[in-house]
Amino acid sequence: MYRTLVIARHTFRESIVQPIFSLLIGIGCALMFIFAMLPFFTLGEDSTMFKSVALDIVLLLVLLTTLFATSKSVYDEIEDRTMLTLMSKPVRKWEVLLGKYLGIIVGALLAIVILGVVISGAIYWRVPTDYQLQVNSLDDLVLKQIADYRLMHIMGMIPSLLLVWLQIAALAAIGVALSVRFSLVVNLPAVILFYVAGNLTRFLGNMDANSSVVTRGLAWLATTVVPFLQVFDFRQHTVYREVRVPGTQFMDAVRHPNAVDLWTIWGYFGVASLYAVGFAIFALAAGLLLFENRELGGAEG
Repeated sequence: MYRTLVIARHTFRESIVQPIFSLLIGIGCALMFIFAMLPFFTLGEDSTMFKSVALDIVLLLVLLTTLFATSKSVYDEIEDRTMLTLMSKPVRKWEVLLGKYLGIIVGALLAIVILGVVISGAIYWRVPTDYQLQVNSLDDLVLKQIADYRLMHIMGMIPSLLLVWLQIAALAAIGVALSVRFSLVVNLPAVILFYVAGNLTRFLGNMDANSSVVTRGLAWLATTVVPFLQVFDFRQHTVYREVRVPGTQFMDAVRHPNAVDLWTIWGYFGVASLYAVGFAIFALAAGLLLFENRELGGAEG
């Protein structure tokens, strides 16, 4: 396990020093600042709309950063014979693959934390304007209301960002598995295709009961091989509904009957984490099979 952690640490450092990491994170921060200043004209739901847009930006930019890291850390090292040098050490292939994966997803987590801090600052800044509250008011009730709205939005945003990370971690497992054999030119569109297919699998559950055995078999195969990304989409509760945060006005069930309990959200996050771990193991096992027969001298394309 120690060798795996050493590889993970090296991969993490390698992934965050890439120019593409700083570039995409910088673009993300700039976009957050721009959207933080723009009105969305949603009649009181501007903060909600901002959070939804911010999550999409985080998913897109961090996923691209992660896929560039997978290609650099696995495929490029095989092609330039760096992997051959690594495998000459007393280290197993599964340790290399797992270490690479862990380093990459920790790098993705760092990117999400950076963007999450910027998003939280933007939410903190725009809440009074969105709810037409005076931040300089002398009324303690108004100030308490502003503080409650800020805390509610930010506390709902944290699990949302972590669910985005879990989604990226599941897709990164596919990227690492494919990068054993394929370069970024193939890896990037392939993972994007898996992303699109993973969002379409949610409709397979509504299949007609009279469907043929072949159709049902294909649907089962698709839901097994392709990640069921709806598991990581809890925005209907974390973004579009109020969150019951202890110590705030949203704990009042009479005034806020549709608010969702904060612990319910974290409980769902735990379930999604188990699915992400299970799918990552499945994808990395498939990648290990490809890795076993891979020529490490860069002779294969």
